[in-house]
Amino acid sequence: MSAGPAVDPRGPRFAAILTTIVLAVVLVTEWWPLLAVQTVVFAIGAFVGLKPAPYSIVYRALVAPRLGPTDQREDAAPLRFAQAVGFVFALVGTIGFALGIDPLGIVATAFALFAAFLNAAFNFCLGCEVFLLIKRFSPTRASS
Repeated sequence: MSAGPAVDPRGPRFAAILTTIVLAVVLVTEWWPLLAVQTVVFAIGAFVGLKPAPYSIVYRALVAPRLGPTDQREDAAPLRFAQAVGFVFALVGTIGFALGIDPLGIVATAFALFAAFLNAAFNFCLGCEVFLLIKRFSPTRASS
């Protein structure tokens, strides 16, 4: 009962590691153009798909061949939802920094960093868990 294509779960964790690094650099430097680039990365993953997302491309080209194949698969729908949540926080952070509202930029970026770090360090996808909770408590649609 899959809601989307299945993906190698090591790819999203690799993406979370890169995202954690990028967001940490943004928090230290407050350089919002880098956050804007990360916002685009999130947007591609959320709204276009995980396969064409930049970090996924890097993973498939450089990392996956060195790791070898895996039989493990993960549904893409929760991952795309997590990318959408990251997109919202990164967008708010970018706008905050760009408009000189640094506290807004810092807080929004810190929230995104926290979620990315949980995935990178502990393999816990906060956005994915929220997606599953929403799905679990949503009213089911009746079949026609």
